[in-house]
Amino acid sequence: MYPAELVKPMREHLTQVGFEELHTAEAVDTALAQSGTTLIVVNSVCGCAAANARPGAIMSLENDKRPVQSVTVFAGVDKEAVDKARAHMVPFPPSSPCMALFKDGELVHMLERHHIEGRPAELIAENLMDAYNEHC
Repeated sequence: MYPAELVKPMREHLTQVGFEELHTAEAVDTALAQSGTTLIVVNSVCGCAAANARPGAIMSLENDKRPVQSVTVFAGVDKEAVDKARAHMVPFPPSSPCMALFKDGELVHMLERHHIEGRPAELIAENLMDAYNEHC
């Protein structure tokens, strides 16, 4: 597990723009039980999270259509919440960072680490916006 002071700025990168942090399995289930669309970002300390994933997720919310709620769990910190989020992302294997869009609790779009790593934040945002336009 990573020290709280190390991940604080990485958490705040998303929470400062309105993402809600989920720390427990129950919080993940509650978020996904809501009607409408939910974006879950599995945040991490890796460089591609900082350079690509978080900026891409933030940019994606500038779209006219966007998820009803945007939430985040932190790999290597919120183990219970991350495990529960990943259980909802099956059949996709665990990866971090990753992003999943759910509609009425059902997975409708997934961006795995290999879709994020090495790609510019703008491309990630565009991918998410296309999903929002289809599902939100």
